[in-house]
Amino acid sequence: MIKVASSLLPAPCSLLPTYKSDRKSPLPALIHKIAVGALMSTLLNVGVLSLEAGAEAAKLKVPKSLDHQENWSEITDPYSLTQDNPDQEFLVTKADNLEIPAEASTTPKIALTAMEATGMLQELEGLLNRFESALLAAEAANSDVDISISAAIQKLLAEQVIEPTKEASSSDSSINPTVVQARRGLQNFQEAIAKRDFHQARREWSQTRRLLWDNYPIDRKLAQPEIRAIWLDRGTIVRTKSEKDLAKLFDQLAAAGFNTVFFETVNASYTIYPSRVAPEQNPLVRGWDPLEAAVKLAHEREMELHAWVWIFAAANQRHNTILNQPADYLGPVLEAHPDWVNLDHRGRKFHPDTKKAFLDPANPQVQRYLISLLAEIASEYEVDGIQLDYIRYPFQDPNVNQTYGYSMVARQRFHRKTGVDPAEIKPSDRNLWRQWTDFRTQQVDRFVASASKRLRRENPDLLLSTAVFPLPRPERIQRLQQHWEKWAEQGDIDLIVPMTYALETNGLQQLAEPVLNFSARNPSLILPGIRLLQLPNIVAVDQIQLLRDLPVGGYALFAFENLNDNLHDIFRRTQGAEDDSTSEPVPYRQPLKTAADRYEALLREWCFLLENNQLKIQDPALSEWSQKADALNTLLESMAEEPSTKNVLRAQSALLSFRSRFQKWMREYGKEKPYQVQVWDNRLATIERLLNYGKLKIEN
Repeated sequence: MIKVASSLLPAPCSLLPTYKSDRKSPLPALIHKIAVGALMSTLLNVGVLSLEAGAEAAKLKVPKSLDHQENWSEITDPYSLTQDNPDQEFLVTKADNLEIPAEASTTPKIALTAMEATGMLQELEGLLNRFESALLAAEAANSDVDISISAAIQKLLAEQVIEPTKEASSSDSSINPTVVQARRGLQNFQEAIAKRDFHQARREWSQTRRLLWDNYPIDRKLAQPEIRAIWLDRGTIVRTKSEKDLAKLFDQLAAAGFNTVFFETVNASYTIYPSRVAPEQNPLVRGWDPLEAAVKLAHEREMELHAWVWIFAAANQRHNTILNQPADYLGPVLEAHPDWVNLDHRGRKFHPDTKKAFLDPANPQVQRYLISLLAEIASEYEVDGIQLDYIRYPFQDPNVNQTYGYSMVARQRFHRKTGVDPAEIKPSDRNLWRQWTDFRTQQVDRFVASASKRLRRENPDLLLSTAVFPLPRPERIQRLQQHWEKWAEQGDIDLIVPMTYALETNGLQQLAEPVLNFSARNPSLILPGIRLLQLPNIVAVDQIQLLRDLPVGGYALFAFENLNDNLHDIFRRTQGAEDDSTSEPVPYRQPLKTAADRYEALLREWCFLLENNQLKIQDPALSEWSQKADALNTLLESMAEEPSTKNVLRAQSALLSFRSRFQKWMREYGKEKPYQVQVWDNRLATIERLLNYGKLKIEN
């Protein structure tokens, strides 16, 4: 993790983008793909970099200039964390570990480049937009408006007859005191940049950002039905010691509105439960069965419990230290079957940076063992889902001959297919190298398809998810042979969980949007991940708001270990059912009911704005929009009450027609609030995806 000496940084660097890596060197091309130029430029100009490497001490390369391909130096520093990651081996940047990130304490560098100023402006505008979106959601959710557009219009017209000069309500976000002051700060920032008064620009930027953070609407319910997932890590499970202690954790999660728990069930080949398939239960939980207890506790609280399973990662030298094993111990599975190990080009078993050893996906015996293990979990426990983690090869860089897949079984199979030993192939042999990369990728694809077929045959209601990297597809397939788009397109996976971790919200958006663009073309649901480690609480709230504004059906948080009391209280106030007598649908279980409820939340916002004379639409657009909006609501309600292919098709047709005209209807309002109009369209897109997913479930 890059750690920035915050006292030496200018204000723009108090939050920086997270760079996706596998905590494995080298990283130049990877960082080049993901870096946000404006903020990274500021960081590099300051030149006060240090590094925390990952779950183990790692040698990573840190840029000294914006040329990410040259001038790299190695920095080594141990990583002190004890938690387990769901394949989350990432390079992340340091943010102040506070409720609200602290400001720089010394005089910052004077000059700002055009790129830096643009980045600061975009960050501030984005934060203001999300603040207004959250404010509207909170105001509407806690209002008593009638969710009928026609009724709201009639009420407004009647009031205007009585009070023809009626002005917008004081609840309008545009005249909300915080919004007014923030817009003034944004304008002052731009004026200071124009005058080249960079010290004042930083001051305005910093003060405006803090103003919005301090006044974020976190005091009332504002969330609509969504997937709210959290990874419950092995370290936390081990510390509970008993079902009674574990129950306290599930009480906290239920109170905070979470509906899905990814429960760490297999970690580095050790199961959290007593297994007849795996050779050894985690010795730190012997004497009780945490998985059995977790399933019971989750279901008692109307939550879903998904078994989170490390697939191909089979050994971890850091875990060996915890369990007093020798450093080179390969774990209970690979010690019993040393020929199952995935070797690198030099014959090494442990990755030199991450200190993990992997199973070989090309070995049929490995695949049979893993599928038997997953089948045991699904048949012996009433889990609601299984999450496939480490579903890939180790991270590689062919440019420096750091590649994996060279077990004797894999080499023999590839040789029989092509007549060539892959150990003799170089990346410069483009055709053969492509065949070798395709061969390894297909081994992972085949496992996912086989596991999905077996598990769904035995339990059609079991939901399958995968924790995946959001790297661009060509780079991802070259570096770790993970082709999750294919799994989604073939219907092998219900839920794709990209690990879109960033310590600033714009970075999250840059990582998430390419994945969401893909998801629009396939039936799988997308659940972006947010990493809480070193993430200030209010930034976590802001990142969740971003995902609520994008065409996404929810979020996943890593991990329970980093869920502090203050953030828990924010969640308790802002999300989940109002009381114990009501419940919310879970999108992947009740997609059609979720679609209807989410559209109702949209109607509530529109009606709220209409009743307060804040939504500018003139006839004939107003009349047409009103009629179509209410008609769509009727169709969605009918579909939710009587799910059928016919009703879904009717709703899909009406929604498609509605979306095709929506931007036209909102043209006048969009001149003042373009972000909010885009948010509404994104939420309509989410409803469309829920209908697609629901139709698929009905037909299957």
